[in-house]
Amino acid sequence: MAAEIHSRLQTSRPVLLTKIEGHQDTVNAAVLIPKEDGVITVSEDRTIRVWLKRDSGQYWPSIFHTVSAPCSAISYNPDKRIFIGQDNGAIVEFLMAEDFNKMTYVKTYPAHQNRISAVIFSPETEWIISTGHDKYLSWMCTRSGCLQGRHCFSAWASCLQYDVETRHAFVGDYSGQITLLKLEQNTCSIISTLKGHEAGSIGALWWDPVQRLLFSGASDHSIIMWDIGGRKGRTLLLQGHHDKVQSLCYVQLTRQLISCAADGGIVVWNMDVQREEAPQWQESDSCQNCKQPFFWNFKQMWDTKSLGLRQHHCRKCGKAVCGKCSSKRSTYPVMGFEFQVRVCDDCFDTVKDEDRTSLATFHEGKHNIAHMNLDNTRGLMVTCGSDRIVKIWDMTPVVGCSLATGFSSR
Repeated sequence: MAAEIHSRLQTSRPVLLTKIEGHQDTVNAAVLIPKEDGVITVSEDRTIRVWLKRDSGQYWPSIFHTVSAPCSAISYNPDKRIFIGQDNGAIVEFLMAEDFNKMTYVKTYPAHQNRISAVIFSPETEWIISTGHDKYLSWMCTRSGCLQGRHCFSAWASCLQYDVETRHAFVGDYSGQITLLKLEQNTCSIISTLKGHEAGSIGALWWDPVQRLLFSGASDHSIIMWDIGGRKGRTLLLQGHHDKVQSLCYVQLTRQLISCAADGGIVVWNMDVQREEAPQWQESDSCQNCKQPFFWNFKQMWDTKSLGLRQHHCRKCGKAVCGKCSSKRSTYPVMGFEFQVRVCDDCFDTVKDEDRTSLATFHEGKHNIAHMNLDNTRGLMVTCGSDRIVKIWDMTPVVGCSLATGFSSR
């Protein structure tokens, strides 16, 4: 991957501010504390830790709390309520002290029968919404501690997003499907299902309620933007990683998408451009350019006394073509192809040099990034993963923001 990244001209890049070490196992989630120089981390080593920046510039744990099971997910609310999802299916609520030096236990919610994959707290409804490896989405009332409702999927529920205004939940699962549900007080209804990733599980979701865009990253190394608000079913494909996409964040004011993956890559996508949808792959029994039969077309092979050829597809036009008619490779960033992909010879001739100009910047996080959290107001980002290291980055060189005004025009 390094050769692919460093072959590109980089004018600006994230600045690594500090590394936090000390966990005994994988760090599953990390959250930057708003308006504080602090980070909350949860880990497979069963610890919840609050790290505060000291005068020396180093981060030291002001809270080191051990729970009964590995910690798999976190939801932190600005009113200092913190919800921790665990490997045993329980969600534990704590209340953080004003100085972040003490954490008081509040309640345990028996939300699932297996590992919790995502937790979101909705203050408007006082719901704690979660997904788990027991294949369920559940929502519980934080006032009563009672289960409000559940919905079962056909595969492990892997990630979750929630729209507060409409009470819509987006759930990605291990089959590669995304389900949109409308949550009511004690029941829910399926609005639609989204299928677009080629294979494998959904690793990350991000919902932008302003533009009503849903972004999904998956183990097929790709990202899809779903235009939910447009009602036209418009989807955009983004391919810029070499491994499973595991965390996403869309910065609405600057129209930038940040994606992190198991390959250690941090990619910043420019979404403030006119992009093209990738075409649907066409089906044919013979090459749509040279008309030679594919290997399953026995009749034409017999009639022409020729051997069948393997079928390929041009990523630009979607035609079914043979290897000889698609011998060229090209990037095509406007369609989301930041790496070279197969195109037919006809399409290759239409791609100009300016069409190959990248619409994303590529950066090396130098660790397997399982989770990422961005503080928009300060341009800070925290990443964590299986190497047990937590990294804090200054993202202002690539997503332009300032302390005083928030995000500024680039």
